[in-house]
Amino acid sequence: MPWAAFSQAAGGRARPVALLGLSQTLSWGSSFYLPAVLAHPMAADLGLAPPTVYLAFSGALVVSAAVGPAAGRAIDRFGGRPVLMACNGIFALGLVLLALAHGPIGLFAAWAVLGLAMGAGLYEAAFATLVSLYGQAARNPITGITLIAGFASTVGWPLSAWLDSRYGWRGACLGWAGLHLLLGLPLNALLPRSGPAARPAPAATAGGPPPLPAPAATTPVTQPLWLTGLLSLFFAVSMFIGTAWATHLPQLLQSVGATLAVAIGVGALVGPAQVAGRVLEFGVLRRVHPLLSARLSTLAHPLGIAALLLLGAPAAALFALLHGAGNGILTIAKGTLPLVLFGPQGYGARQGWLMMPARVAQAGAPFVFGLALDGWGRGALWLSGGLGLVGFAALMAIRLGHDGAAPRADHA
Repeated sequence: MPWAAFSQAAGGRARPVALLGLSQTLSWGSSFYLPAVLAHPMAADLGLAPPTVYLAFSGALVVSAAVGPAAGRAIDRFGGRPVLMACNGIFALGLVLLALAHGPIGLFAAWAVLGLAMGAGLYEAAFATLVSLYGQAARNPITGITLIAGFASTVGWPLSAWLDSRYGWRGACLGWAGLHLLLGLPLNALLPRSGPAARPAPAATAGGPPPLPAPAATTPVTQPLWLTGLLSLFFAVSMFIGTAWATHLPQLLQSVGATLAVAIGVGALVGPAQVAGRVLEFGVLRRVHPLLSARLSTLAHPLGIAALLLLGAPAAALFALLHGAGNGILTIAKGTLPLVLFGPQGYGARQGWLMMPARVAQAGAPFVFGLALDGWGRGALWLSGGLGLVGFAALMAIRLGHDGAAPRADHA
């Protein structure tokens, strides 16, 4: 995407978006996407079974859920710049500890430190940083970050594999640690200083998307509990599905008759489809309410599952495109839905609480869905599709007022 077009899509705030997008690509590539390449070399060198490495990674996700609310409150109070800079140091420390691990205790301790950094340094923190800078006008910048960082696996997996082939998995971890200090820290240091997110939304510019409608209330204590519950359920379901498929996609596609080679090839379509979904959000869906955008994208996964169940392996590519595009837009919804439904006041802390159940669900997804796949085979697709419909139902239970802003429950 040319810089001028990207700047326009980011609402004229391209520099902070580019800084955060690049730093997020580094953070995701060196944490969430690390086990996919290095888990087996780690396990072999440490004399452990690969599931033990994945269990340590799940522990990191639980830690990240626990620290999320505190990290959000810190961003609300001090802005994102100092929090994200501190996270670069914590990421580097965790990766160094991982490189020095010589048994399960060191392995779990290192991933616990990485969990601290993940809880305060991944998307939710970046979204809160943009809200602290731009308030209600942060929707387009949030989309911009996810568009850039959507290539985290595209960059991270080959780089981890190359570092492992040249220097071993310990050298790869040290290399990532060095990148946090030499690249990530300066990127976050260049972010603008920001304070509490209380800026009003600017008026719509000619030819641009309308600003997000101002919510009827902007503090968590004045919002109904059901709304928090519905959003938490939606986020938990969507992150469970996304993590489960990221872990088990080849095996799931083989359950409907695809060969391993076809399953791997089809799986490669998911990443580009995610980016395509985010481009769609930039160009078309940014002109509609984020709740409507999220509803449409949530239906993509169940529709893909239905195609797999009806047509089998010939529908594998269609499923990958639907699942990837929907998942890409849902990543943006994690940032925009709380903003438009609750407002910018206290966004960071609220985001931490909303995402806590989702992080726990994400931590358990590889193991739980693996059990379902082993026990039910192709039948696990029904579980995945059903959960997608649960997330859709949660969003449909939220009704907007006539001004498109004040949320209410559908009690009919």
